[in-house]
Amino acid sequence: MDPVIVVGAGPVGLSLSLALARLGVPCVVLDETTGEEDTRPARTAVLRQDTAAFVGRLGCADTLESAGTRWTAWRTMRRRRLLERVAFAPQAPDGAAAPAAVSPVHLPQHALTRALRAALADEKLAEIVTGSRLADLEQDEHGVSAQTRGPNGTWWRGSYLIGCDGPRSTVRKLLDIRFPGRTAVERHAVAALRCELPWPGEALLHRSPPRHGGQPGNEVSARPLADGLWRLDWLLPPGRELVTPDALVARIRDSLAGWTTEPPADAAGESGPDGGAVPARGRGHGRLVPPYELLDTGVHTVHHRLARCWRQGRAFLAGDAAHLLGALGTQGLDEGLRDAENLAWKLGLAWHHGASEVLLDSYQAERRGAVAARLRAADQALPLLRDGRSARWRTVLPGAVRGRSTLLTDGHLGRGPLGSPPVYARTPLAPPADEGPLVETLPGAAVTDVPVTASDGSVVRLHDRLGKGLLVVLVAPGTGVWDRRHWQSAGLMPRLADAVDALPMAAEILVTEAYPGAAAHTVLLVRPDGHLVTALSGVRPAEMAACADAVRGGAHGREAGAGRARRSGGSGGAGGSWETGSSGETGDSLVSRDSGTGEGEPSAVDPVRTSMLHSEGD
Repeated sequence: MDPVIVVGAGPVGLSLSLALARLGVPCVVLDETTGEEDTRPARTAVLRQDTAAFVGRLGCADTLESAGTRWTAWRTMRRRRLLERVAFAPQAPDGAAAPAAVSPVHLPQHALTRALRAALADEKLAEIVTGSRLADLEQDEHGVSAQTRGPNGTWWRGSYLIGCDGPRSTVRKLLDIRFPGRTAVERHAVAALRCELPWPGEALLHRSPPRHGGQPGNEVSARPLADGLWRLDWLLPPGRELVTPDALVARIRDSLAGWTTEPPADAAGESGPDGGAVPARGRGHGRLVPPYELLDTGVHTVHHRLARCWRQGRAFLAGDAAHLLGALGTQGLDEGLRDAENLAWKLGLAWHHGASEVLLDSYQAERRGAVAARLRAADQALPLLRDGRSARWRTVLPGAVRGRSTLLTDGHLGRGPLGSPPVYARTPLAPPADEGPLVETLPGAAVTDVPVTASDGSVVRLHDRLGKGLLVVLVAPGTGVWDRRHWQSAGLMPRLADAVDALPMAAEILVTEAYPGAAAHTVLLVRPDGHLVTALSGVRPAEMAACADAVRGGAHGREAGAGRARRSGGSGGAGGSWETGSSGETGDSLVSRDSGTGEGEPSAVDPVRTSMLHSEGD
């Protein structure tokens, strides 16, 4: 069978190719660049727990540890008052920390991309072809043909093709898929610098800082990186005014001076705008600007767009080619990596065993629905958080300032409607309805990363076993004190092993001492991307087989998909703006103000080393 063609060699395209290669699926990555990643310290990525675990499983765990930073805490301040401080527990190997207390990973995007490229270079089933710009594609019932131009220009033949080629996706244009949404939802000035701040290792979101007059709408965040580096982001007022180098340096010095508690000193030691302890002028001039080294700057413009269709025949869209988001602290790269993880195991099944239309359609249903819900949440929160009328909100809603700050914190930390991992509650792959035992994880939600014992007796994390097939997890308190030779042939284990052997797709048995909310002898079925299929009381071979069949888009999935199509009047493919999503969200509320192709207008070029930063690229 022909390989899978991936167009685009950013983090999403590389991650998807790696995941497919680990599943035994050959891949060709068409990269229109030379393969050299620009070193941009101000272009960083924040990975939540689930996406960091996904990247780690692909062979980049060492890079996450060496180039990435896990924050010790997150501070939210308004003017001079600390509103909230979220402390993070260390990432312990034994998983002692609760999932909600684990910090995101913050690292330069070029470090992530280079690590993914290095891992892909070691894969015999994957090939990156640089200097290959997609020019045309054709589909038939057996595969996809893609024509490239450049030094390696030729025709390529693939079984499937995925466009991970960014906001101006050539794949999306060739498929004639519209990309409606909103342009310039938010605009941020960005700087990467080396300095010492009063809260080492902690990230900060400062709203209405006194140094900027304490006016509503002013906002600056500071997030630590490795080697004493920090990324600072300033929310810019609406409009297209240029951010000059002098204006950006003034913002840097103003913010640093506002966070410095040192007493005033003589100004005789003044230095240039790239560092030095210089008394800041104007409001609060008694505070010093701490020494700093400015490494990189830019302007990052956030757009909100959602492709009308994510699958057309054997061609798919993923990452920025399918969606753009990033306001209020959300991370577009997070959603792109979730696209890659969701699509990889489904294409793996399709390539090795064939796939039903239900399985392939479920990618769009689940992922488009999840991103549409995220965009709706941001659309509903933007007027409350950005309208600048804090006094009125304090009058109408007591405690509104604190509530809005908490909402922003949720977006930055991956919590709540703006940031938490998606729940595929109404997926076409849902099994037959079953009440099941009470567990804290809802069907379709991401499972908790508990310690588990594998068949070889090793104790690992549950998330470490994801990606290759179904996971069948038995909750068996006290198992850890027994030798594997004894408990594998005792109790429920023989019957469970027989039931797993009879499943219609590959599965692995794991045993855990406890799972949140689960009673002893609960059996959890977990999808390859870490989302719970169902929880059963005891070993039920017939129900387990039905669930596995539904996960691979079998008989039950076909019935559910047909019923859902009849109820919605179609397949949910290319209907109106922000239409029905798989997670049960209907009627997208985000108004499509610009229903073009997504080219948008390039932002005004800021003469600050770079024209525009896309910190959540493909």
